[in-house]
Order: sequence, then structure tokens, then C-alpha cells
Amino acid sequence: MVLGGRMRNLNGRISAMDRLAIVVPCYNEEEVLKIASEALRETLGDLVSKNKIAPDSFILFVNDGSRDRTWELIEEEHRLYPNQVCGVKLAGNVGHQFALTAGLLTAMERSDVTVSIDADLQDDVAVIEEMIDKFHGGSDIVYGVRRERKSDTFFKRTTAQAFYKLMAMMGVKTIYNHADFRLMSKRAVEQFSQYKETNLFLRGMMPLIGYQTDSVYYDRKERVAGESKYPLKKMLALAFNGISSFSVKPISMILGLGLFIIVCSILAAVYALISYFTGSVVPGWTSLILSIWFLGGLQLMAIGMVGQYIGKIYMEVKQRPRYNIEKVLEGESLVKEQEA
Repeated sequence: MVLGGRMRNLNGRISAMDRLAIVVPCYNEEEVLKIASEALRETLGDLVSKNKIAPDSFILFVNDGSRDRTWELIEEEHRLYPNQVCGVKLAGNVGHQFALTAGLLTAMERSDVTVSIDADLQDDVAVIEEMIDKFHGGSDIVYGVRRERKSDTFFKRTTAQAFYKLMAMMGVKTIYNHADFRLMSKRAVEQFSQYKETNLFLRGMMPLIGYQTDSVYYDRKERVAGESKYPLKKMLALAFNGISSFSVKPISMILGLGLFIIVCSILAAVYALISYFTGSVVPGWTSLILSIWFLGGLQLMAIGMVGQYIGKIYMEVKQRPRYNIEKVLEGESLVKEQEA
């Protein structure tokens, strides 16, 4: 069967030359965008020269409501390299996970395989070739995994390790030391498009797709310019979103803690009655106040946790659009193929 000039074999995989789309979500990345564009264009050129991807492969920058000149620079790169650099402009800032999803779904109809990578170039573009090789070897998803975290601060390294351990304890399946640097085949993206939830945690969703996977390993680099768009506050929010989107264990843990406190309360009541009838009652104002504060805090925490889950249900049932695409910049070869 022929699709867009390519032969598709019986198991649905693309044979011959595959069109690669490198999806790059961007938020206030004016300092690194031209550097990223040049590095990624060189990567595409190298892969094309080795006959590993089609000559009409392209980069798709996704502007996530940036407040700086990011979109103007994307338009400039598109004018200079119309068939290599494309762009998607979102109508507002929706967050990294939604921006990445918008890029993947936009690229889905225009490519045979996608690679997602951040604009800061901390992920090693050199391993994209290895990802392509593993894709040709039969893998539908190839994860980019960090070898180690020696370059991180002690705090960041410790909290990252705690994050992955906590996710595993909560029953959320993730790939250790993997963020959002990955390759996905067309059919993997098509399957991902069937997941309609509003609360996105892509690192946990990808293992659910179920196709053959593999990993490549690399050393993470320092950011070439600018500053991280994922401070501690956003990292904590991402971690909580991942746990609450994939696991109900926090509610089960609260239930277990509540049962434990009930047992302790019964034992305390027995002790109080024995003390009363034996006449050895000692004023316990301090312990009483501490107990009230502890139980009050526990109740508020439990109510807040349940409220978070209810809030997520509230957002899901509204079924609002996850993002709004304002503008798409496409290369001439993509436009002509779609018109045909």
C-alpha cells in the first residue's frame, strides 16, 4: 500500500525512506532557538546523507504562548529554510505537556516517525541516529535515557531519584531517568491520539501504548543559553499530576492511615478509662492539644487530596479543547502532498 509516496508493508510499518519530524516545544526560547535550529538541521542533513530518513524530513517548532520573540524567530527560520523548518503557534500558554502533544498530533499526518526534544539542547541530538536505527529494527517507541546525573546538584539529583521511586511505589510505570526525549512511530502517535484525557503526564502514558520499545543512553549537557523553564514548583506540580493521574494509592493510604488512627484512639480510650478508675488521672492539656492539631491537619490533608481527584474529574468531564492552534507554518513539499 502506498502512503505519501512511501511503501507500507503488511504490518503497518514504513519501508524505504521515512519522513522524520523533530518536534520541539518552545516557551520563551529566543536565546536558544537559532542555535537549536542549526543543530537540528545539521542532524537532519547528516541522516539524509546516510539515507536513513527522507530528504523532506523537517523540524516542527511549537510556540507555547511565548512572551518574547520566539515566534518571530520561528517565522524567520521558516522563511530561510521553508522545507526544513516548520512551526505551530498556539493561541496561548498551555504548558509543556500540551504543547508537546499539539506538536506530535500535528506532525502525525505529515510524517512517518517523530522525535520529540526540548529546545535547550541538553538532550544529545547525536543519539537521534541511534533512535532511527532502533526504529528500523522494529521498535515503535525509543526512549532517550540519561546515563547518570553527575552534572545535577545534590538537591536535584536526590529529588529526581525520589520522584522515580515514588512513582514506582504508587504503581505508575515510567522509564527511569527518561523525560520527553523519545522517538515514536506513526502508529504509536496514532494510538497516543486516542488518549483524550486533560490531565496529561506523557512519561506515564507512553508505556501504556504497548508496542515494542527500546532505549538509547546519553549524557545530558549543560543548557546552551537561557534558563530552565522547569523550576522546583513546576517539577513538584508535574510529579503530583503524574501520581494523581495514574494512581488512586494516595487515597488508599489516607484510608489506611485513618484506620490506624482509629485503632490508636481505641487503645487511648482504654488507657484513659483504666487511668480514671484507678485514680491516676494526670492533666494532659499538652497531649490533648497536640492530638487535636494532628487530627485536624490529617483531616484537612485528606479532604484536600480527595478534592484534587474530584477537581481532575471536573476538568475531564468538561471536555474542553486541550489547546488551540492559531497558525501553522508548513514547507512547500508538505502543502503540495496534502493538496494531492
